[in-house]
Amino acid sequence: MSTASPHPEELMALRLRNQQISVSRPRFKTPAQLLSWMGGIQGQDYGGAKWSIGLRLAGCSAAVVDKAIATGSIVRTWPMRGTLHFVAAADAHWLLALTSPGNLAAMTRRHRELNLDADTFAASASLFQNVLQGGEQLTRDELYALLLAAGIDAAGQRGYHLLWHAASSGLICGGTPQGKQQTFALLDDVTGKTPRFTPADRPHACAELAQRYFQSHGPATWKDFLWWSGLPAADARAGLEAITPRMVSAEWDKKVYWMMAAADSATEPGTEPKLEPDIAHALPGFDEYLLGYQDRSLVLDARHAAQVCPGNNGMFMPTMVIGQRVAGTWRRSETGRGVTVSTAPFTPLPAAKRKLFGAAASRYAAFLGLPLRHPS
Repeated sequence: MSTASPHPEELMALRLRNQQISVSRPRFKTPAQLLSWMGGIQGQDYGGAKWSIGLRLAGCSAAVVDKAIATGSIVRTWPMRGTLHFVAAADAHWLLALTSPGNLAAMTRRHRELNLDADTFAASASLFQNVLQGGEQLTRDELYALLLAAGIDAAGQRGYHLLWHAASSGLICGGTPQGKQQTFALLDDVTGKTPRFTPADRPHACAELAQRYFQSHGPATWKDFLWWSGLPAADARAGLEAITPRMVSAEWDKKVYWMMAAADSATEPGTEPKLEPDIAHALPGFDEYLLGYQDRSLVLDARHAAQVCPGNNGMFMPTMVIGQRVAGTWRRSETGRGVTVSTAPFTPLPAAKRKLFGAAASRYAAFLGLPLRHPS
């Protein structure tokens, strides 16, 4: 990245490469390696999150990601911003220890509204510890039933927040699904016991999270990292300042964009990012290419934001990326006989670009191990 004022397409091309979406030779071979590089991948949409992982790995299938979940090399929990993410198992404890104090504090008022106090959290945590020990994995409904049997009300949002609190505290995490039902397990059973995080480790952890973010999401701004990490501003600033000597920056539209220097990034020495107008990507909803930044205007025209997040309700549609920009949305419909992909471009696409996106849809179908049926 030139330190002179870059063209926005150059910034987007660098993001696509550093995020491992558009690379000539994928850098990582396993989901765990990729997630360690990324810091984490947002995971509200379970199937979409699996595709977010798979599209960044060469020849990866849904079965490969399923195996990584089942064997515990990657886990689903609530670190950055208290939001569901898939993270590498080796990172789960330190990420939660770093991010959870702020996340838990931010929920104090909501927990008070739900009549959830320290005693209730302690009782539910004790129950989870007892019923999940020895590698047991139970569904949400099974855990809610056990809470009720123990005299702990899990109605409304109380049950969700009891699970969220236990996960944020490093006790439980997502387990291996039972059909379409998500399960929960003890985090230590999945990841193995790791050394506990101490206050003295916090400065190093802030720097480590900043490194993970800017190596994978850069070029990005300070405000992007502050938002993505969910850290207090002082911690986020300290993390950025600790790694600044190993970074490069450029200014565009009165904003400073940072990324790791070549030796610490996905950049191949001696190369510059290629602008790729003749490639398309079928990204899932909540993918980091869009959701990994506070300011999404670089890749998504504000005029079309409501089509990606209808009603501004926090639910993000899968996106069509053609070249470097979001060009529309798409939907998937799966059956045992194949997957159908329907598209809603923001503006009519010429035949050549429709063909490009058809190839991207085919890559998604191949990930699922299903034929692509009637793309539109």
